[in-house]
Amino acid sequence: MDLNLFEELKTVIKGDVSFDDETLKTYSHDASIFEVKPKVVVFPKDVDDLKALVKFVNEHKSLDNSLSLTARSAGTDMSGGSLNESIIVSFTKYFSKILGIEGNIATAEPGVYYRDFEKFTLQQGLIYPSYPASKEICAIGGIVNNNAGGEKSLQYGKTEKYIKKIKMVLSDGNEYEFEPLSDRQLSEKLLLQSFEGEVYRGIHALVSKNYDLLQKAKPTVSKNSAGYYLWGVYDKGNNIFDLTKVLVGAQGTLGLMTEASLELLPIKKHSEMLVVFLDEKDMNKLGEIINIVLPLEPESFETYDDNTLKLAVKYFPEFAKKMGARNVISTAFHFIPEFLMVARNGVPKLILQIEFTGNNFDDLLDKIKTLKDKLKAFNLKTRVAGNEKQSKKYWLIRRESFNLLREKIKDKHTAPFIDDIVVAPQHLEDFLPKLNEILSKYPTLIYTIAGHLGDGNFHIIPLMNLHEASQREIIPRLEEEVYDLVFSYNGSTTGEHNDGLVRSNYLEKMYGKEVYSLFKKTKEIFDPKNIFNPLKKTDFDETFAQNHIRQSW
Repeated sequence: MDLNLFEELKTVIKGDVSFDDETLKTYSHDASIFEVKPKVVVFPKDVDDLKALVKFVNEHKSLDNSLSLTARSAGTDMSGGSLNESIIVSFTKYFSKILGIEGNIATAEPGVYYRDFEKFTLQQGLIYPSYPASKEICAIGGIVNNNAGGEKSLQYGKTEKYIKKIKMVLSDGNEYEFEPLSDRQLSEKLLLQSFEGEVYRGIHALVSKNYDLLQKAKPTVSKNSAGYYLWGVYDKGNNIFDLTKVLVGAQGTLGLMTEASLELLPIKKHSEMLVVFLDEKDMNKLGEIINIVLPLEPESFETYDDNTLKLAVKYFPEFAKKMGARNVISTAFHFIPEFLMVARNGVPKLILQIEFTGNNFDDLLDKIKTLKDKLKAFNLKTRVAGNEKQSKKYWLIRRESFNLLREKIKDKHTAPFIDDIVVAPQHLEDFLPKLNEILSKYPTLIYTIAGHLGDGNFHIIPLMNLHEASQREIIPRLEEEVYDLVFSYNGSTTGEHNDGLVRSNYLEKMYGKEVYSLFKKTKEIFDPKNIFNPLKKTDFDETFAQNHIRQSW
């Protein structure tokens, strides 16, 4: 992209166009292991700007085939999904409005930070239940385009369940609205003599012809963000055809989202949390513990390891600040039981957080008592987090560990590349020892493990010195070993972080050639010129990814 095109780009949109060194450096990174320097970053002001950008790329694609558009919201993507060598389209500056609420459906633009969205919904007595652990720093665009999930997904499911309507600018440069359609509404769309009609006809033919194959391809795990959600488009039982299912989690590869309408749920009045501490000798009991916990239907069933807890202790002042403490000493009082436990027995290998919520407080107390009674046979250390302050400290350790790792470990860096694996919980008793055996073959790695135990979804974050070639060479080897193990249990490479530059090359192996070819066809139907977020999902370039592993911070 030459300077003349930069100058021309300034004339076609009302928003900002930046290609100074500082901006390009900022947008060369997200929360992934990659560094990809764009040619230019644009900050569109409105939908007309987005239409103009698509038209601009379409018109100049023949002059520069590398021209493309990659949408970016908060830049917290851990897969490299928001990185691109061409044009980055940043939404947080101008597309940052909550557009309103009707009943329990709130509509927001992609650049709205979730923390602001949640403040708005809480004022209505409602909450969006599929928020991720990065809730303080992520935005709506990433939540929708990654099909995000989080600590409440065990009970409520993921983003795909709560999107009621999406507006997008597609590759013809026009904005369209997508929502679930009845047979009659679908028939009308199929008759349209427009690009919208072409999209509906193409996807309808694809999912109808391959219906049985796609239903069989649907992962058997409770959380999945890998590939395109084609098996959810056509609900034969209810005669519903819903293209939002394929747009959610598409990681911006099919168009530019302009707004999304999300279903909200009423806030539960009460919550009670039981914290369970497992030592090394207790790890072989994990499968039995899971089988005891899940029938009691907790809202959240989370876990983190000893390295994560040590991180919380090491950077205790930062946690105190996030807890809203006026001083560190007052907050330390709430951690006295943990300090004493560690002093007497050492750091536990794994911490389990089991939280129940409801509108009847006595019911929650009964569930906590039942769970404690059932766990007595295992002779485990447990603690009831009896108030909001107590439970908040555990949630902060769980949610903030990755951010602290990114900010505080200076000689090594977070390397999320096996960070989102999922297997069905009933397999964990067999799966986890095999996983640990693989990780033990790489003694130079320090790593933390946290995740959504009730969903069998683990976030493994190695700390690595990526300046060293020997460390970078570990990434593809370890990745392949871990994912082969995951596939042997019919699991998924990603429960909520999506494919991006780090995992797209495993889609064919995970789903097989037939289904992968349907993913490629989906991309061609929506984006025949490949102008939206290339190198993700279906046109992965392994050499490109390896050559763009970040080496400088």
